[in-house]
Amino acid sequence: MKKFGRKYVEAMKLVDKNKLYSVEEAIALVKKTNVVKFDGAVDFAIKLNIDPKKADQQLRGSLVLPNGTGKSKRILVIAKGALADAARSAGAMYVGDQDMIDKIAKENWFDFDVIVATPDMMGELGKIGKLLGPKGLMPNPKTNTVTTNVVKAIEDINKGMLTFRTDSYGNIHGMIGKVSFDEAKLKENLEYVVSSILKMKPLSVKGKFITNISISTTMGPGIKVDQNSFDK
Repeated sequence: MKKFGRKYVEAMKLVDKNKLYSVEEAIALVKKTNVVKFDGAVDFAIKLNIDPKKADQQLRGSLVLPNGTGKSKRILVIAKGALADAARSAGAMYVGDQDMIDKIAKENWFDFDVIVATPDMMGELGKIGKLLGPKGLMPNPKTNTVTTNVVKAIEDINKGMLTFRTDSYGNIHGMIGKVSFDEAKLKENLEYVVSSILKMKPLSVKGKFITNISISTTMGPGIKVDQNSFDK
């Protein structure tokens, strides 16, 4: 049987597993159930009524949260010429083309969090897809990480762009901020995520689209959120 730490056990006492909390109640409670000493993340998990095996029901995309995520990201831009220069000016941590691709392949180098690539570089990047794919680092047009507008991509990521995709169980996971965020900002971010996901409902899905929403802090207990408490 799994053993939980004292702080987790104390946090669990604050949460009623059988209750659906209003979004306001859940946000207030998630801040109280932080169990780490550092400024932990506030994460969400959304369960969807989809069949992940069907291509048209596999959701993937990106959102720029109203209040960001509070997490800075190390950006690698794969581009040439003027677009590479623009990426450097926009503040990308690493910029290059074949040299960076070779560095990843030969040195197993992954000192970055996200890759933005121009379309003309995707052929070369595809050659190391087996390295990037399992780590969730392969650029994709659906997440706005394959683009000629590298400056906007960098700006969006720095503002707090959340990239997501459904897992094999039909869940979407992500981060809506830090424990240090005030409740209004966390609420606004969560509401934006939920409303955005609802708009992505595939035509082939019948009935209720979102079946469960929960939030939690880093290593903290999950808190179920009542969908009916969100602004329609």
